[in-house]
Amino acid sequence: MATTFLGAQAPAKSGFWSSGHTPTLIAAFLYFDLAFMVWVLLGPLAPEIAKTLMLTPAQKGLMVAVPTLVGAVLRVVNGLLVDRIGPKNAGTISQVIVIIGLFVAWSFGVTSFAGTLALGVILGFAGASFAIALPLASRWYPPEHQGKAMGLAGMGNSGTVLAALFAPALAKLFGWNSVLGLACIPLTIVLAVYIVLAKDAPGRPPAKSLTDYFQPLKQADAWWLMGFYAVTFGGFVGLAASLPIYFTDRFGLTTIQAGYATAGCVFAGSLIRPLGGALADSIGGVKALTAVFILAAFALVGVSLAESVAGALFLFVLAMLALGTGNGSVFQLVPQRFSAEIGVMTGLVGMAGGVGGFYLASSLGLAKQWTGSFSAGFLIFAGLALVALAGLTLVKGKWRASWGAADGVRI
Repeated sequence: MATTFLGAQAPAKSGFWSSGHTPTLIAAFLYFDLAFMVWVLLGPLAPEIAKTLMLTPAQKGLMVAVPTLVGAVLRVVNGLLVDRIGPKNAGTISQVIVIIGLFVAWSFGVTSFAGTLALGVILGFAGASFAIALPLASRWYPPEHQGKAMGLAGMGNSGTVLAALFAPALAKLFGWNSVLGLACIPLTIVLAVYIVLAKDAPGRPPAKSLTDYFQPLKQADAWWLMGFYAVTFGGFVGLAASLPIYFTDRFGLTTIQAGYATAGCVFAGSLIRPLGGALADSIGGVKALTAVFILAAFALVGVSLAESVAGALFLFVLAMLALGTGNGSVFQLVPQRFSAEIGVMTGLVGMAGGVGGFYLASSLGLAKQWTGSFSAGFLIFAGLALVALAGLTLVKGKWRASWGAADGVRI
C-alpha cells in the first residue's frame, strides 16, 4: 500500500534515499546554504562597518537584526508564492533579487547607517529562502522521513559558518564593501546549479484564495509551533548574527578571531539540525524539544555569567547544539499536523523564527547600550525558552491524542 504525501508517492516505510528526489534535496540544500551565507553577512562585517560609520551598540544591533526581520516577513510571502508558482520558480526569483541587490550595493557603496538598513532589507530576501527550500524538499518525502528531509535541507543554515569564516578575512584584504560584490560569485554559481537540479514534486496542491492560506492561524497548534520555532531558530540566527559583535566588544577579539569563534558555534548548530530531525523521527518531536528548551535555557544563563572566552565559547556551542536540534524537531512536527498547508505553514513558522532572531539580535545591542553588558539580553531569552517549555508541556498530551497517533508517526 502506498503512502501519499502532497502528491508524491513512495512505498510505505521505504528507505529514505529511495523515497524522494535526491537532486532536488541537494539543490534545496545548496540554495539554502548560500542564501543563509549572505543573510547574516552583516554580522561578521559589523565590527568593521561600525568603525567606518561610527555606529552605536544599538545601531549595530539593529543593523544585524533588520535582515532577520525582513526575512521573517518575506517568508510568508514566499510561502504564498510556493503554493502558487512552485518552490523552484519562487527560489529563482528570490535569488536573482539578492544577487542584483548585492551587486548594486557593491557598485555604489554603503556609506551611512541608513544604507546598511537598506542593504539589510535586500538581504532579507535571502533569509526568506527558508520558506522555499524546505517545501521544495519536503514535498518529495513521505511522513516517516520528514524529519530527515527537512533536516538535511535545513542544514543549509550552515551557510552562516561560511560568512563567519570568510567575510572578516576578505574584508581585511579588500575592504568590507568589496565582500558584497564577491558574494555575488558563489550565489550566481549556485543559482545555475539550482535551476538545473531542482524539480517541483508532482501533484502540487491547487492554488487557493489568499484568505485560505491563513486558515491555519485559526488553529492554536499553528501558534504553538510558531512560538516554539521563535525560540529555537530565533536563538540560532540571532546568535549567529550577534556573536561577532559580542566577541569583539566583550573580550576584545579581532574581527577574524571573532569570526572563527562564531563559525565554531554556528557549525555546531548547523551540523546538528538533520540529526535533530532524525532524533525527532525516532523519539518524537515533543521529547526532543523538551530537552532542547531545558538545555538552551541553562546555556544562555551560563553565557550571561561567563567571564572568559573559553567559558563563553563552550556555552555558546552547547546552546547552538540545543537550538539546532530544536530547529529539526519543530519541522518534524509541522508536516505531521499541517501536511496540506506545508507551504504556507513553512512560511508562517519561519516568520516566527525570524521575529525571534530579530528580537534577540536587537535586544543584545540595546542591553549593551543601556546597561553596558549583554547579560540582560541573554537572560530574557533564556526565560523565553522556559516559557516555551511550559507551553510544550501544556499541549503535548492533546497533540499525541488528537493527531500524533493517526499515522503511527512519533511526535
